[in-house]
Amino acid sequence: MNALAQNMHNYFPHNRHILGLIVVLIGSLFCLWLNMSLDTWSDGRIIGLSSLTLAILLGMILGNTLYPNFSEQLSDGVNFAKGQILRLAIIFYGFKLTLTQVASVGMPAVMTDALVLTSTFLLTYWLGIRWLKVDKQTTLLIGSGASICGAAAVIAAEPVVKAEAHKVTIAVATVVVFGTIAMLLYPFLYQLGWLQPWLNSQQYGIYTGSTIHEVAQVVVAGNAVSTEVGNTAVVTKMIRVMMLAPFLLILSFALTATSSKNGKKLSLMKRVQQVKVPWFAFVFILVVLLHTWVPMAASFERSMVMLDDVLLTMAMFALGLTTHLSAIKQAGVKPLILGAMMFAWLIIGGGLINIGIASL
Repeated sequence: MNALAQNMHNYFPHNRHILGLIVVLIGSLFCLWLNMSLDTWSDGRIIGLSSLTLAILLGMILGNTLYPNFSEQLSDGVNFAKGQILRLAIIFYGFKLTLTQVASVGMPAVMTDALVLTSTFLLTYWLGIRWLKVDKQTTLLIGSGASICGAAAVIAAEPVVKAEAHKVTIAVATVVVFGTIAMLLYPFLYQLGWLQPWLNSQQYGIYTGSTIHEVAQVVVAGNAVSTEVGNTAVVTKMIRVMMLAPFLLILSFALTATSSKNGKKLSLMKRVQQVKVPWFAFVFILVVLLHTWVPMAASFERSMVMLDDVLLTMAMFALGLTTHLSAIKQAGVKPLILGAMMFAWLIIGGGLINIGIASL
């Protein structure tokens, strides 16, 4: 009970956190405003950019120029945003999902998401570790982002993987670059008629939601065809998001295969005992269930979604502030090559999975 109380206590900011949190909050609110303004100025044509992308870019600019001069005063609050606020953001993500949405697209979408997630993550790991020799942490983060829900999955996996800030940023960069390309490419291929022989409009929506990285990118790619296709794509994407909790639990279990002290293999029971349960992921599932079964006022739901947008953007801005370009440069081009290979797999391999399930 004392451990639980101590854990809860850690989620309340103290005086040493305030200054850093104020800076991160101001930065995140600016990025949210800029994202909405860009959407308005461009008539919605660059909505897929997202406030998360803007936050990490602005954070990196400041983190490599002004922030080092004030890091001593701000670091406690910035680290609080990267840790505790990130976990709260994942929890509040549950207000964007319901089980009713899952039922609306049916079992084909669930099966497709599960197969795409599993194959993408395992292929990323094999190619990254065995072939490209990318470090394990970066490979796991790139696999998480490509297989589930982009930047949100990367930063949710970070506490389990225990990755350094620059490795998280590299993984997010692959999501931003290749997800943006996919957002533009998918509707283009559909309008050219290259996908219609294998996928009808409903199936194209499932294909889009099951293979494009970010939620915002799925919104663009789906709605570029029609509103109905957009709805199917987003719901399919949200099913992938719901798979985040069991994915993190399995990942944590897999990472306990050997003892960190002597490198020896552990027994099954010892591995279970050493699993670092991502409690925030299970609270996220609880929020999804409450959102499904408990009547909520529309104004309350909108407020929770807005709060989650702010919290996620704060976490990304804080991540950018603590990312050093020198560390990214040192990582080299291999992580981008890995991201490009998984982008190709999601288009071709993900397409074959969608066609196979659609033909059942």
